[in-house]
Amino acid sequence: MSIGLGIFLFVVGAILTFALNVQADWIDLDLVGYLLMGAGVIVAIIGIVLMVRKRQSVTTVRTSVDPETGSRVDQRATESDPLP
Repeated sequence: MSIGLGIFLFVVGAILTFALNVQADWIDLDLVGYLLMGAGVIVAIIGIVLMVRKRQSVTTVRTSVDPETGSRVDQRATESDPLP
């Protein structure tokens, strides 16, 4: 979702900067466009980094024999890193 938001911000900024020829006395649309393009790039990079980051998990398997019945007992435990 953040990658899409970054692309959207970049496109809106590019439209404001390069496609519109509107002069407003109270705001510089070129500057706003460049700011939106910069924010879009930053948001997209953050989204890619968060998507690529791998969560680590550790699985422990213990096998033993039950002395009373003589049957095999497997125990599994999985731990994963919590989300920040």
